[in-house]
Amino acid sequence: MTDLRPSPPSRARAIGAVVGSAVGDALGAPFEFGEPGVYRARFTDGAGEMCGGGGWDPGEATDDTQMAVLVGESLLEHGGLEPADVFRRFQRWAAGGPKDIGLQTEAVLTGGDPWDTAAAFHFSMTGRAAGNGSLMRAATSAVRYARAGRSATMAAARRIAALTHGDRAAWEGTAILHDLIRIALEGGDPLEVLPETLLHVHVDHRARWTTVLSPSWHPDDATESNGAVWPCLGSALWALRTTTSFEDSLGAAIDLGGDTDTVAAVTGALAGAVYGLDAVPERWTAPLHVPLPGFGDRVLRLPELTELAVALAVDSGSTPADD
Repeated sequence: MTDLRPSPPSRARAIGAVVGSAVGDALGAPFEFGEPGVYRARFTDGAGEMCGGGGWDPGEATDDTQMAVLVGESLLEHGGLEPADVFRRFQRWAAGGPKDIGLQTEAVLTGGDPWDTAAAFHFSMTGRAAGNGSLMRAATSAVRYARAGRSATMAAARRIAALTHGDRAAWEGTAILHDLIRIALEGGDPLEVLPETLLHVHVDHRARWTTVLSPSWHPDDATESNGAVWPCLGSALWALRTTTSFEDSLGAAIDLGGDTDTVAAVTGALAGAVYGLDAVPERWTAPLHVPLPGFGDRVLRLPELTELAVALAVDSGSTPADD
């Protein structure tokens, strides 16, 4: 069982969630679609580096963090959720030629359908919309809605997920992630409180999520690749549950192979909220950078991500002061 004490201050946890997700994204990107074990085979001493590769510069964040930033900045500008604005920002970003964009997300954003029907229409046509693309961008919105409580944060997660994913499975998975981050930001143990969170999952999806997130579940038990929402979140919780540090949790997540950037981004959001910013190694945060295609030459680094996280926590009614 993961040791979650002593708990870091609330400010450090909020920053840790946002920065931790970005770090996991950038650290995992060069290993995407690789086989299990590649990460530890490369870093035999266990001290992983921002190595770059696969078209990514060392420390360069992918679409996971780029979309999370767009969500966060929209929430701040409007003082809350304006779904049409988030969708427009996503469209502008997609038109800007990002290096990576999920096939499902791209289809929804570029199909020409209105923001409030695009995802549902795509789902009705394909029957496939349970990818992990709404999980990967959840860190910023989870910080923003944490102080609003369980019902509000889970509801916000569902609405944001539904902008690009028409399958309720993705909505419920993102809602679970929101609530687990909320618990960690409050200094609680998300693994311990998970059964309570699951009681608030839609009844049609509760059984499957309960199975995938149980302590007995292992990533080898997955029936889909971890590009799907269920094994992605299940793998992130497994990585948190079976390790005792931020670094080790990301190493475990990436070493699973497959969709390594997103599994590590989700793991990083959770582990960052649990362990706080101080647990994130400087060798990972120093080269971290987040370009924003479609938004000029903007590139966010640690100071900008820190500012974003603190602003989101303040905007939600929390205080940036240490508690």
